[in-house]
Amino acid sequence: MSLTPDYIRQTFSAAGGSTSQPPVQSALDFTNPYDNLYAFGKVWAGYEAPVVGAFHGLMFAMIGNQRLQPLFGYCGFGIFESRLEANGHVRLRGKEVGYFSDPRTGDILDEWHNPFTNETVKPFNFLNDRIRGELGAEMPRFDFGDGADSPTLMNEATAIVNEDGSVPFILPWEHCGERTLLSWDYTHRYRNPVTPQRWPKASTGEFINPSEHFTFSVETAALQDRGVASVDYQCGFSRLSPWWPWMRMGQSGVEGVLFGRMHSHKSTRGFDDVPRKVVAYTEKHYPEFLEPANDWDDGFPIGTWEAYARDVPPEVDVPS
Repeated sequence: MSLTPDYIRQTFSAAGGSTSQPPVQSALDFTNPYDNLYAFGKVWAGYEAPVVGAFHGLMFAMIGNQRLQPLFGYCGFGIFESRLEANGHVRLRGKEVGYFSDPRTGDILDEWHNPFTNETVKPFNFLNDRIRGELGAEMPRFDFGDGADSPTLMNEATAIVNEDGSVPFILPWEHCGERTLLSWDYTHRYRNPVTPQRWPKASTGEFINPSEHFTFSVETAALQDRGVASVDYQCGFSRLSPWWPWMRMGQSGVEGVLFGRMHSHKSTRGFDDVPRKVVAYTEKHYPEFLEPANDWDDGFPIGTWEAYARDVPPEVDVPS
């Protein structure tokens, strides 16, 4: 399947939309939260039709002051779409998959030999088909964990905090001639859904602190043009987190951090730009993730640890 321009036209027309481009209006004002919302919607996803973005790279183990050790590849894709609401908000919908791969061949791993525990384990593929939500004029805060955990403010380092405590949706764009750069960060810390009481080998402790960091590069003219529904991007994607639960490092005695560095990109070429082995594996095992989302309902993207706790039976029966 490839989201070609013809597919895009057919999809949008079937949904009752028009494929004619809206008239070009004034240049975007990046001090205005609503122009920031509009621009973010066509960078992260795209208006009028679903778009495909891919990621692929490596994950390393960082242990004390040792040299970083490469472990496995991390790869996947998402299908996303944006809709501009009458009030200027942006609604998003999408699906995504994440797999672990052999760094040399690109083959998706069905098992992995853990060099720290000398145990062969089964990777836990990440599948999320309920990415739904609406972005408004304030920078989003995401609540994970329970009521005692602090919400995550997106782009905390560059957020503009007003005297009343509100944080407008103003993003840290950097304009470099023909290209515009954008950073997008989140840094979570919340109670671990994979508890050490129920998953003593999978759990790394009471709390987890995963973070992801994106550095987008887009064409300035396309970003500014309100007649362009989606902007192609190239993006650096890095990730820091505790050991994944499926690595079963909870009783290993090895204290460390996973560091990932990936390429990420989105273009009108759709699945043609996704690594072929990723597409083939999805066609065989999860073909429904090759189809775009078909509703605009509210939802919340589930995290990897939440998905693991939902789908993997506890190692120990603990009375609730």
